[in-house]
Amino acid sequence: MPRLKSAIKRVRTSERNRVHNLGYKTQIRTLIKKVQNLVTKKDAASAINAASEAFAVIDRAATRNIIHLNNASRKKSRISKWLKSLEPEETKSKSKS
Repeated sequence: MPRLKSAIKRVRTSERNRVHNLGYKTQIRTLIKKVQNLVTKKDAASAINAASEAFAVIDRAATRNIIHLNNASRKKSRISKWLKSLEPEETKSKSKS
């Protein structure tokens, strides 16, 4: 255990921040799972709405340094890839040419 007054305060502060950040991280994981379930059910409209909500929370967490920017980009990229898989095949072939 820390003995210095500043170190004791730092332990309290970091624990408070850890608990606060844990709520954000839990919310992100929940929203990602929600999008993933909607994509597996092929519910495109609901998946897009859930993805939009997830993007907002992920961006907010990244700007507040709760998660790293690259971590946020990776999560958003995976969600976008899932949403891309919901598009009809003829739309995909038109966009490639």
